[in-house]
Amino acid sequence: MFEANLSPAFNITRASHAVLTARDLDRTEAFYCDLIGLIKSDRSRDALYLRGIEERSHHSLVFHRSDAPPACERVGLRMLTDDDLKRAYDYFGSIGCKPKWAELPHQGLTLHVDDAIGTPLEFCATMDDLPSNLQKFELYKGASPMRLDHFQIAAHDVRKATDFYLAMGFRLTEYTATDGKEEIWGSWLQRKGNPHDVVFSSGRGPRLHHFAYSVPEIHDIVHVCDVAGSLGFEQHFERGPGRHGIGNAFFVYFRDPDGHRVELFNAHYQAIDINHTPLRWDLSNTRRSQLWGLPAPARWFYEASEFAGKKVHEPVLKADPVTLETFLGKQF
Repeated sequence: MFEANLSPAFNITRASHAVLTARDLDRTEAFYCDLIGLIKSDRSRDALYLRGIEERSHHSLVFHRSDAPPACERVGLRMLTDDDLKRAYDYFGSIGCKPKWAELPHQGLTLHVDDAIGTPLEFCATMDDLPSNLQKFELYKGASPMRLDHFQIAAHDVRKATDFYLAMGFRLTEYTATDGKEEIWGSWLQRKGNPHDVVFSSGRGPRLHHFAYSVPEIHDIVHVCDVAGSLGFEQHFERGPGRHGIGNAFFVYFRDPDGHRVELFNAHYQAIDINHTPLRWDLSNTRRSQLWGLPAPARWFYEASEFAGKKVHEPVLKADPVTLETFLGKQF
């Protein structure tokens, strides 16, 4: 039912980077560097480039200054080689996706294309290579984020999106389906050998729900909550700490000054072997979202960053989630 293409024409290696807009780069830099703990690679009047502590590539997060409503411009995936990019260009053209080449600072050959549900993608094989900060422990602050791990996309048609990524060689690790049926509500897809590089969840879309950074230890997640309170960022806290059933992640979510959502997490697992059987979760099983901890507030389910210039569609499948508000209403 969810067969991956094990011999795709091109080799996608991992989730790579996200490109977003921000109204005030000073506020954005303070949030991501002073609170979250990312490293600034470069800054100009209209652009801010950030990376995780262990990342050697020039950036995993880019912000362009804009007075327009905040948006996500593209999500980035890494290819192994430039030849893979060229083969991908031919592949996307053959299925009517209208790929285009782009020239961007700090990146090698770069390909732009929209996926089957309209998500704007950016592929590259190389970026400027910078020294690792892994053993510069004096730079560890906030949550000490190591590397960008995955994206979650709100998708109006999860099955259509999932099939598109399976055809590109992604493999399914876990999924949510209607009880007793196979209507798919959420899919966790990977290329790098852990639970996810790209996640699709049913909702108005396409929109970027969040991007996520892996952190070294659980205590780093607790620490960043303390830092938020200390630096006056407590209003940016949205959900957690808690533990997801899906992926096993210990997590916390923040919203940045422009409303973009970032997850910090720890403790997922490997899914490298070819006979890894996807784990199915029934839609009614709330343990998939929180193995323990309070449910997410309603805004976590309904709010997300729109993609610049992309039309948002109503979801094919609709259900009322268990939210913090409904949970507390039942308790009191």
